[in-house]
Amino acid sequence: MAEPLRRRLPLLLLLLLAAGGLRAAERSGGSSSAMEELATEKEAEESHRQDSVSLLTFILLLTLTILTIWLFKHRRVRFLHETGLAMIYGLIVGVILRYGTPSTSGHDKPFSCSQEDRPFTTLLVNVSGKFFEYTLKGEISPGKIHNVEQNDMLRKVTFDPEVFFNILLPPIIFHAGYSLKKRHFFRNLGSILAYAFLGTAVSCFIIGNLMYGVVKLMKLVGQLSDKFYYTDCLLFGAIISATDPVTVLAIFNELHADVDLYALLFGESVLNDAVAIVLSSSIVAYQPTGENTHAFDAAAFFKSVGVFLGIFSGSFMMGAVTGVVTALVTKFTKLHCFPLLETALFFLMSWSTFLLAEACGFTGVVAVLFCGITQAHYTYNNLSVESRSRTKQLFEVLHFLAENFIFSYMGLALFTFQKHIFSPVFIIGAFVAIFLGRAAHIYPLSFLLNLGRRHKISWSFQHMMMFSGLRGAMAFALAIRDTATYSHQMMFSTTLLIVFFTVWIVGGGTTPMLSWLNIRVGVDPDQDPPPTNDSFQVLQGDGQDSARRNRTKQESAWLFRLWYSFDHNYLKPILTHSGPPLTTTLPSWCGLIARCLTSPQVYDNQEQLREEDSDFILNDGDLTVTYGDTTITANGSSGPHTATTNLDSRRKKSSSEEALERDLGAADHEVTSRGTRLVFPLEYNA
Repeated sequence: MAEPLRRRLPLLLLLLLAAGGLRAAERSGGSSSAMEELATEKEAEESHRQDSVSLLTFILLLTLTILTIWLFKHRRVRFLHETGLAMIYGLIVGVILRYGTPSTSGHDKPFSCSQEDRPFTTLLVNVSGKFFEYTLKGEISPGKIHNVEQNDMLRKVTFDPEVFFNILLPPIIFHAGYSLKKRHFFRNLGSILAYAFLGTAVSCFIIGNLMYGVVKLMKLVGQLSDKFYYTDCLLFGAIISATDPVTVLAIFNELHADVDLYALLFGESVLNDAVAIVLSSSIVAYQPTGENTHAFDAAAFFKSVGVFLGIFSGSFMMGAVTGVVTALVTKFTKLHCFPLLETALFFLMSWSTFLLAEACGFTGVVAVLFCGITQAHYTYNNLSVESRSRTKQLFEVLHFLAENFIFSYMGLALFTFQKHIFSPVFIIGAFVAIFLGRAAHIYPLSFLLNLGRRHKISWSFQHMMMFSGLRGAMAFALAIRDTATYSHQMMFSTTLLIVFFTVWIVGGGTTPMLSWLNIRVGVDPDQDPPPTNDSFQVLQGDGQDSARRNRTKQESAWLFRLWYSFDHNYLKPILTHSGPPLTTTLPSWCGLIARCLTSPQVYDNQEQLREEDSDFILNDGDLTVTYGDTTITANGSSGPHTATTNLDSRRKKSSSEEALERDLGAADHEVTSRGTRLVFPLEYNA
């Protein structure tokens, strides 16, 4: 027995050693796993801390900007706007982050995947049996493979471009539509549409073609290191055609500059942003058939035109429908009893318009703009007094913070963005192309518009509009949305410099330019331009207020006045608590529908809600105006100039007429004429 035991002893010892080794290995494995978990937790905590620091950086930037704005307003300093201040502070912080913070992560090791012909959006990597997920950040040129940013803080302050589109742009665009001064906007609507649509398209193609010539020159002199197609040049033209004269408009508002000039610039910039973003989408959709996908193809061109029209009209309808739905909800529910819920619903419906349009393949900028206009026109009348004040202030604050945040980030991006490509030839060519494109946009269109305008767009106005073609938040957001290729990186860097120059130099020169061009300042927003020799003189009504409102009707295009007459009599009563009861405007056989759709407040409330757009409603008035020495009346008669009022032809006013008089601000001045025919001015503003 001893001999077999001696033989088995080494085996038993080996088994015991193996078991001990396994236990030690398990303890070691458990220890290393615990250490890995601890390291992961520390990395998560460090990442959370860096996120907090990056957000705190932007909040401090905005705080510093607000305090400096107060100081500038207190000292009446106008040479630098708040957006320019935000950019300067962003530049300073960008320099500190770029050159004052050390690298905090190790160098990445590149792996070769030569068998794949396209990059993957998400990549799973097996490291010692554990799988890790990586997401695509973008393409890196071979020459910069060892210069990948190793500073975690700089990575944190570099935002995803979708943040600008989905979070920061909606309140800026919505506020533009919600705060629209409709009287002056619609008085110049024809001119605004011409500048925004035709002018932006002209500017886009002129800049695009000039930049294509610059690109050819760069290729000739050996300054172009990668591909730069004609479609890229057109895309740059669309991006840089988006004007944002926020600095000029702020100074205009502060100095009370001429209201028509303000309306032309503001209206052009609002619609111009929408046109520019749809144009860029159409250019991206341009895909010719055949081997050369960047050559001109007629079928692809007309397809792009169809895409433009489809996206714009679809976005417009989506924004208007959302506004109408919100108006109906606020009218036929009792949300006005709960102002907090009412404000919250208004806010969510307005913001969701942008996301809904983007999700459906349309353009959220266009949708949220027209949603804001519709909300201001209809929904605003249904809100409680508290909600009206809250919504105005809420979107004003969001607009202010979002806009200054974007301009602060522009300053940061000059130093934190890692894919800048600065080409002196391209930059100089871009400035020249923008100047020529703006000139071809403003002067020829103004000449054509003046052929049909009663109040001409003067040379001083044209020069000021030419000077005020600043680039801002929209151009930056469009440029940063796609920086994956060489051409788009160069376009983004150039756009950034153009925004800096126009905001600082052009914005700072606004006040001297106003003085040099002798443009009126200190003007009452409700004051009309002085009448000229060939202008209408209104004889009906008592006092300047009635004359001003009648003049506004004559100045507005008859097509829009017809629309507003229809809107006042039918749409406003259906969608709001204001306007005449539908029982008085609809045929008698629609009585049941009229009673169901008319709000009880219309019957009960004798003091109708004031309508800011009532200047455009054609009254049933026997309006008598003079042109030269001839008197023209609604019934078609004319004769020598006489300033008499036919008081005997008054009709008994209906409740809707009385409400309309109150809408026209005629509490102290009666509108003394009533009739049934329309008056069309001999000339009107286009």
